[in-house]
Amino acid sequence: MPQENPASPIPLGSIYARIVTKLPPTTITTDTEGLAADEISYDVKGDKVRAYFAQPEGKTDLPIVIVISEIYGVHAHIADICRRWAKLGYLAVAPDFFGRQGEPMAYTDGERLKNELIAAVPDEQVIGDLHGALAWAGANNGNVAKAAVTGFCWGGRFVWLYCAHNPKIKAGVAWYGKVAFEKDVRRPYHPVDIAEGLRVPVLGLYGSEDAAIPLETIELMQDKLADGRSHSEIIVYPGTGHAFNADYRPNYVEADAKDGWGRAVEWLKKNGVV
Repeated sequence: MPQENPASPIPLGSIYARIVTKLPPTTITTDTEGLAADEISYDVKGDKVRAYFAQPEGKTDLPIVIVISEIYGVHAHIADICRRWAKLGYLAVAPDFFGRQGEPMAYTDGERLKNELIAAVPDEQVIGDLHGALAWAGANNGNVAKAAVTGFCWGGRFVWLYCAHNPKIKAGVAWYGKVAFEKDVRRPYHPVDIAEGLRVPVLGLYGSEDAAIPLETIELMQDKLADGRSHSEIIVYPGTGHAFNADYRPNYVEADAKDGWGRAVEWLKKNGVV
């Protein structure tokens, strides 16, 4: 449940609170039976980065899925996504990218969160944390030769960017991540800028009625991927808005979320992350 004191620390994987006051019946909860799941940390340039991980208990040499959260951080939904992948035989790890700048769940206003905390997180920091998560996974039962990355909203953008930055990643799945918007010193380029040089296959999952991601930017991204060298693909769900996989929010569209999840699972298998 929401904590009364916004300054109180909220453990990774705890219930997403503050912006959502009551979780709807659509919220999915995946148990930990047969899994090892816990909070861990790893070092990046002298900083401790916290993360949540889940994997089949007692297994080694596991394919890896790095899960990149929304702007709200590693809350219950993101932890549940990790457990869903773990139930399928993966080592999933979701880093907390915001710890140096603040605590997302201390904010009650989404616009202030975006403009104050999220805007202060440089892309370079996130890329370094992703490198660190992959290294941690490789040292803890994961096989870095079979690694994928998936992310949602804010994290969906970084799926495209990290797959361009690290061509050793085997596949990516970007859920409604922005592909184009204004640049600044912390965000010097966006997915449309790297699309033509992308070589890692990325599956993009978008809604045609997403007010945060204009359809023309998705079409621009599709045009830039048209050479087919990365074998990437973008699926646009008609009539669907933003955050359609977020089962704890009113945005949730069950049919499209289930279809997207099935496509994501098959995408990793198709590209050797299994």
